[in-house]
Amino acid sequence: MVTVSSVNVGSPAEKAGIRVDDIILTIDGHQINDVLDYRFYITEPHIEFQIHRGPELLTVAVDKEEYEDPGLEFETYLMDEKQRCRNACIFCFIDQMPKGCRESLYFKDDDDRLSFLQGNYITTTNLSDDEIDRICRMHLSPINISVHTTNPELRVFMMKNKNAGKVMSIMRRFADAGITMNGQIVLCKDINDGKELQRSMEDLQSLYPAMQSVSIVPCGLTAHRENLYHIEPFTPEDCRAVIKQIESFSSKCYKKYGSRIFFAADEFYLKGGVKLHKASYYEGYPQYENGVGMVACMYDELPYEIKQLDCDLSGRKATLITGEAAYTVICDLAEMVNKKTGAELSVKMIKNNFFGGGVTVSGLVVGADIAEQCKGADLGEGVFIPTVMLRHGEDVFLDDMTVPELSDKLGVPVYPVPSDATAATEIVEKLRIKN
Repeated sequence: MVTVSSVNVGSPAEKAGIRVDDIILTIDGHQINDVLDYRFYITEPHIEFQIHRGPELLTVAVDKEEYEDPGLEFETYLMDEKQRCRNACIFCFIDQMPKGCRESLYFKDDDDRLSFLQGNYITTTNLSDDEIDRICRMHLSPINISVHTTNPELRVFMMKNKNAGKVMSIMRRFADAGITMNGQIVLCKDINDGKELQRSMEDLQSLYPAMQSVSIVPCGLTAHRENLYHIEPFTPEDCRAVIKQIESFSSKCYKKYGSRIFFAADEFYLKGGVKLHKASYYEGYPQYENGVGMVACMYDELPYEIKQLDCDLSGRKATLITGEAAYTVICDLAEMVNKKTGAELSVKMIKNNFFGGGVTVSGLVVGADIAEQCKGADLGEGVFIPTVMLRHGEDVFLDDMTVPELSDKLGVPVYPVPSDATAATEIVEKLRIKN
């Protein structure tokens, strides 16, 4: 059961007489426990709510268009608490966070509802049989799964959870129910790579076409791994070997299924000094959010964005901020903008002192590192940062510094721009408006 926190004015629910603080017990006789139950059962044009209102038990009929939202709001998006992760993975990035960050950054979610609704990855270790049955019954698809390894014993060891070894049987249940999945393997050197990676790829390809794609990404290692399991970083030579292994297997999949299924993260290519593939290789970027194909997408779309630029920005100076991994890519973007518009964009690569270790991606660069490493530099008329450095929908870095605070420290405006090729257009537009 869930409690109504507000009723939209003029909505079907308001017209039917549903009120704030009404407790919804069932919809058309089906018990409502969370957002998935609610969304699944409100699609019909005529639905009946069983409601507790104080001591009264009421039945309220709501008439609406098919799939129309009745117009009810609830205290939380999920209508209850997020499900916490119950694992203690040896590679968990959150366990490697420095102390003193905002509390929300240390929260580990492992919620199947967020996998379906927002694309989050889940481990399946906290799924009960009833929850698995509900996913199959409601056909909640796709589901994104952090696999890491299909070896039951190794997965239990890596995730420190006795339920971790059941992942293949759970994924087979999903596949048999017609649920599509995307997988992720966080690769740890000398642990789940080599022969274990080969085993995992062979097992996962047996689930195709239900298992649509799998990303293989390197384990992120910070300088804050006190009392954690020792994991060696991948060397450039290791990265090249990983790429060779994945591409060899994915080529066989492509010949057999018409899909590569398995993709190595861009980070492996960048660190290994291996030329990245063109956009067509990535089959529509199913693993884009996991850092697979981002560089290819940038280079594929950048010529179009540059072609649209039509203004003279001669003598206009600004600075683009990036992490170490994407430095050459952002330098290419700046060069193309400069050549087309006459602007003088420079690129500043930020070393990640906050997290330390081998963290080189732009998404983990913090405000304090930018402020320190840009101190006293000629930044021109402004600084442009990729939005991936900020908390989603906000202007806050991971170290809690805000964009206005960084601007004050640098003495110039700071502009967040997209992390893709459209950044070129937004950078030029910002400079043009200031002209």
